[in-house]
Amino acid sequence: MDTPPEGYRRNVGICLINSSKKIFAASRLDIPDAWQMPQGGIDENEDPRNAAIRELREETGVTSADIVAEAPNWLTYDFPPGVRAKLKQQWGSDWKGQAQKWFLLKFTGKDEEVNLLGDGTEKAEFGQWSWISPQEIVDRAVDFKKPVYEEVIKVFSPHLQ
Repeated sequence: MDTPPEGYRRNVGICLINSSKKIFAASRLDIPDAWQMPQGGIDENEDPRNAAIRELREETGVTSADIVAEAPNWLTYDFPPGVRAKLKQQWGSDWKGQAQKWFLLKFTGKDEEVNLLGDGTEKAEFGQWSWISPQEIVDRAVDFKKPVYEEVIKVFSPHLQ
């Protein structure tokens, strides 16, 4: 799938790893006990690679990271009805779910660089963060994102050993 399917919001996902091959995860402020990797929408005419770098900076403050790999296909998930209704109100668009282009980035900075207020251009989304194992990120994700997270870990597994 070279292009995202119709009816899905174009989005990027960022699997940020440190030198110990642990994955950056953060807890959502709006969903108790839900942890996720950074992600966000792709602007009109924006290259997904540039969107990944921008979203990482906006959500975590991190600028010290290099792209290592890109998932070959767009991965999709559907929003549960309640989430879809909330986002329709918030975004003004009725998306079935999100089609994500995933990137693996290697963190080259120091942990002190992480700032969950991001770069100040967007409202904070996360309350806490941690470096965790690939299995932990799958286990801590909301149910509707778990299949995508499992696929992301599988695709990037050569880099996570």
